Amino acid sequence: MKYGIVIFPSKQLQDLANSYRKRYDPHYALISPHITLKHVFESSNDEVKDITKKLDHIARKFKPFKLHVSKVSSFQPVNNTIYFKVETSPELEQLHRDLYSELPGGDPEYAFVPHITIGQKLSNDEHSDVYGQLRMLGIDHEEVVDRFHLLYQLDNGSWTVYETFRLGEE
Repeated sequence: MKYGIVIFPSKQLQDLANSYRKRYDPHYALISPHITLKHVFESSNDEVKDITKKLDHIARKFKPFKLHVSKVSSFQPVNNTIYFKVETSPELEQLHRDLYSELPGGDPEYAFVPHITIGQKLSNDEHSDVYGQLRMLGIDHEEVVDRFHLLYQLDNGSWTVYETFRLGEE
């Protein structure tokens, strides 16, 4: 089965992201707006029990921390994804590193750029138009992250929460 680890932001930030995702993200119906901490990895039902124990241990090491979304950005020219940029923090970086060092799936394919996707799989012209409009948005949002989630993928391609891990809880 396929798994991934994410942070779901507040409803306020999800609603804002979804106002763009409805139009510009073909994955809109498959998963709520999120920050990917660990990309998709395969695991068996037996292995996931061990993984949840490791995730619980990792979560206890971290206290809740601030998340700051500062602007709209893009991964172009690598791809035509448009996103809300999440400012990196020492806590976010360390959480990402711990998840990759402790869990199956190997090293990350790309450098860690925390973000919330609001548009993807756009044509070059569409990307240019949409990004030109959205980057003018004045986004300055701050909230506290106190949990992350282990998700699994259903047969229809959508993702659902397997378990939630609260930061700093003993």
